Amino acid sequence: MLRAALAGAATDPHGVVRAPVLGGDLHARAVIASDLSFTISDPHSPDDPIIWANPAFERLTGYAAADLLGRNCRVLQGPRTDRTVVARIHQALAQGLTVADTLLNYRKDGTPFWNQVVISPVYDADGRLTHHVGIQADVTARVESERARDAALGEAQASRARMHLLAQVSEEIARRLDYDDALVALAEIAVSRLATWGFIVVTNERGRLERLHVAARHPVRAQDAHDLERGDPSWVMRSAVFELARTDDSRFDARPFSIDLEALAQQVPGHRLEVLRRLGLGAALAVPLRARDHFIGALCLLHDTVDGFTAEDVVTAGHVGQRAAIALDNVRLYLRERSAALTLQHSLLPDVPTVPGLDVAASYLPALHRAEVGGDWFDVMPLPDGAIGLAVGDVVGHDLAAAASMGQLRSVLRSHAWSGARAGRVIAHLDELVRGLGMADLATCVYLRLERPEEPADGSADVEAAPRPPDRLTYSRAGHPPPLIRLRGGEVLSLDQALTTPVGVVNLHTPDPQAEVELPQGAMLVVYTDGLIERRDRSLRDGIAELVRALSAVSDDACAADVRDQLVGRFVGSEQEDDVCVLVVRRPVVRPARPTGPATS
Repeated sequence: MLRAALAGAATDPHGVVRAPVLGGDLHARAVIASDLSFTISDPHSPDDPIIWANPAFERLTGYAAADLLGRNCRVLQGPRTDRTVVARIHQALAQGLTVADTLLNYRKDGTPFWNQVVISPVYDADGRLTHHVGIQADVTARVESERARDAALGEAQASRARMHLLAQVSEEIARRLDYDDALVALAEIAVSRLATWGFIVVTNERGRLERLHVAARHPVRAQDAHDLERGDPSWVMRSAVFELARTDDSRFDARPFSIDLEALAQQVPGHRLEVLRRLGLGAALAVPLRARDHFIGALCLLHDTVDGFTAEDVVTAGHVGQRAAIALDNVRLYLRERSAALTLQHSLLPDVPTVPGLDVAASYLPALHRAEVGGDWFDVMPLPDGAIGLAVGDVVGHDLAAAASMGQLRSVLRSHAWSGARAGRVIAHLDELVRGLGMADLATCVYLRLERPEEPADGSADVEAAPRPPDRLTYSRAGHPPPLIRLRGGEVLSLDQALTTPVGVVNLHTPDPQAEVELPQGAMLVVYTDGLIERRDRSLRDGIAELVRALSAVSDDACAADVRDQLVGRFVGSEQEDDVCVLVVRRPVVRPARPTGPATS
């Protein structure tokens, strides 16, 4: 054993053990021949100097044993040696413990290597510390491999986190159809992940500030962010961070920079400068928002420390800016198209006219998703022959084209209805024209012609002798859900006859189908599109059955507007996916006038 070998070792006048003396012991000879680096130091001498080293140590470090004997192993330390590891080794030795660690050391020629060190105390038979034995191994290849693996893992994790953030940005913007909400979502997400605080600014086509939102990561600074956003925004347009972001160079590479506080103090009023200081003025990062080759605004991120932005933050911010710019521009273009489509559609939908003897109410509700505009429509037409034409239709689609097709179909139907043609023929004319001119891809429609009973010309009808006769209602359906009639008392009739193919589809059924029913006093006619009742989790048939139950439950005396509102409130929810059109026509009960006798004194 080394302990036995050391016990019989010869020393020179300076007390240093000479290697040849150890060679007489088998264990010592094995240590000398080993490829592992061994050293022995004397903890009782000042600075714990090396008193012996094997040849493997010389090969490992490039130092000859004679160069190191009497010196501490710190000769192997260099500029990049981790001092905390060195301190940890010294502390363990001071406590008499075996210590194992890995640190960066330097050979005699200055080349670095990763040294795995194990140092153990050696005690004699009486338990007294006599020496320290050290074993060193070059593990550079292993450490570099581990570092390369950790770097690759870190890069993969950073890339995954970046992709998650980009997906979150895209999702949050896409699910918001309000432009201001989309801006707020972008600023809040970007700041919470990348900065201490920041703001997003959007400009119009003339480069003037259009919208501004300021966000702070820490809730305690939320009021400061709010004050900065609501105050005079001129500081934004003059700020260096915004001017840098709006550069015309499409190859602009975002880089963080320190904020010039002196220059800022000359541009921003004192009270506003104080708010900026509270938010943090260490470093800034300007990310331009460009979409389809034009500048729409900037995402400006700020950190409260000069070195707050990491290289990964900069890369991520650039990706966020690219993704967000396209998403925001899509929202803006969509809202512009939606506004035009809604304007067109509402201009084509009629105002509900006042019809003597009838209570009429109608409603059109655009979908809350998709394009929020489509081809649903209704019409109420007092005709020259005294009849009332009623129509509800649904053009397939949720865009400007659907709204335009709706306007064409409504105009065509009105022209044929105005001629006094019967209901079946009106639908047939509409279908012929649509297929002949290719006006719409597909549409459903129901047309009803309500004919009123004529009053005696002299007005001598005995209203007490007999009730008013029922109105005569003829109808024809081109693939449309059946209208419903609610009679007094709650019975509901389904007008499920006179069905033909949707408008624009070749008719293989009976040509010009038409059916006739009566509309007595107190009855309500409800015409609707499938968006009112059909859902992903409910079929059209089940939806009609539910509508029948709801209509049966309304009051006999409810007016048309009340019935419309009750049905809309019950069937149209916050997740409405389709346009909804509802038309309610109620024939009020005419109460007989009480006869009045001659006045008596």
